[in-house]
Amino acid sequence: MVTRAFTKRNRPRGLIVTPGASADRDHATLVAIEDGIPELEVRRLTLATTSVPNAVKKVVAAGEELAEELGVSPKKIAYGGRSFGGRACSVAVAEGLPAAALALLSYPLHPPGKPEKLRTEHFAQIKVPTLFVSGMKDPFGTPDEFGEHVPQIPGETQLEWITGNHSPKDNDAVVDLVRTFLGYG
Repeated sequence: MVTRAFTKRNRPRGLIVTPGASADRDHATLVAIEDGIPELEVRRLTLATTSVPNAVKKVVAAGEELAEELGVSPKKIAYGGRSFGGRACSVAVAEGLPAAALALLSYPLHPPGKPEKLRTEHFAQIKVPTLFVSGMKDPFGTPDEFGEHVPQIPGETQLEWITGNHSPKDNDAVVDLVRTFLGYG
């Protein structure tokens, strides 16, 4: 069971969530997160790119805009998303985007069947609390592989496994995990 990374006093004020490479802001999981945490200002972002640098630019711009709109420090905005979207958010934070936390759903640790092509080079620069939620049978990374590579992250990390593959169907479980992690559960 996921533990709270935040208390009511220090929890994030906003959340930018991003979809996988082939989806948009209306992906069911992103909508479920927005609907499932009504006390948190959630912005669903369409990336419309498979370029990590271009996606990072969009994430940074969306976070700056949300912080300004809410009148809060950029450090009060959390980021996350599914697969490629979560990867883009984690790279943005590793490159210096101020953030409260990361919620990475079905993080693509490596391409399916290519465990040698890791997408972890930026992990050592992630210093914010980070939640990983993945399906037990995700071909983009097994529990053992995550257990091996996630400790590179110096910030607090939590790994949570749910039933399913790279596209787990239990959005209620995902929402509950994210909600609790961010201090809203």
